[in-house]
Amino acid sequence: MKVLVTVKEVAEVEDDFEIEGTEIGPQYLNYDLNEWDDYAVEEGVQVGENVDDAEVVAVTIGPERSEETIRMALAKGADRAVRVWDEALEDVDLLDVGAKVRLLEAVVEEEDPDLVLSGVQAGDDAFGATGVALADAIDFEWAAVVNHLGLDVDEGVAHVHRELEGGVDEVTDVETPAVLTIQTGINEPRYASLRGIRQAQSKEIAPKDLSDLGLSAEDIESDLRLTDMYEPETESDATYFEGGPEETAGQLADLLRDTGVAE
Repeated sequence: MKVLVTVKEVAEVEDDFEIEGTEIGPQYLNYDLNEWDDYAVEEGVQVGENVDDAEVVAVTIGPERSEETIRMALAKGADRAVRVWDEALEDVDLLDVGAKVRLLEAVVEEEDPDLVLSGVQAGDDAFGATGVALADAIDFEWAAVVNHLGLDVDEGVAHVHRELEGGVDEVTDVETPAVLTIQTGINEPRYASLRGIRQAQSKEIAPKDLSDLGLSAEDIESDLRLTDMYEPETESDATYFEGGPEETAGQLADLLRDTGVAE
């Protein structure tokens, strides 16, 4: 059995930063594995540990810098990785869902997995659409926002719980091959052990460009354009109370009375 886990490197912004044109200055950014994808990696590794002859492959779309991020997936137990990048991608302002899906679709065709796991969303753009859009493109069964997974390999069925609105859980069966988008809290992602980090250094990260995937620059053209970036103005009126508990309680009562909240 082969499990393909899509992972993304996301940027985390420092508290104090400056905007340069339509981007946040790179000196203010730190990169890490997307939180939702961390849970997807853990779920994939657990499948690999519990299913005989299973292989877990991590795939990411990103420049050479992102190899540090994908090695974290390898250090946590993924067997090998694929990194997709091309010079044509460097000029794309914002890679939209359609372009990502075309790239991942080509990887799926090459890898032929039984199960594709993806985080529900990414912490930077929060589109939350890549997993289900990929399922539609490759004609796989799918389930979104999965917070529990039981896999019956012999029957070719994934028993899943899905988190719906209002705290409702949906219990359903999905035939494999399938795409599942994984919700945070489905498991407890493991820390990369020192041994795992060392082993990750020798695991394969296969670089793939557009020609390797049978694609061209036209295939990754995006309809999205980043035209402006700014820090929104915030208006707040905070009142700070000083003194002991009795004094501050009195000040709060006076404020509530003055504003008409309490009489």
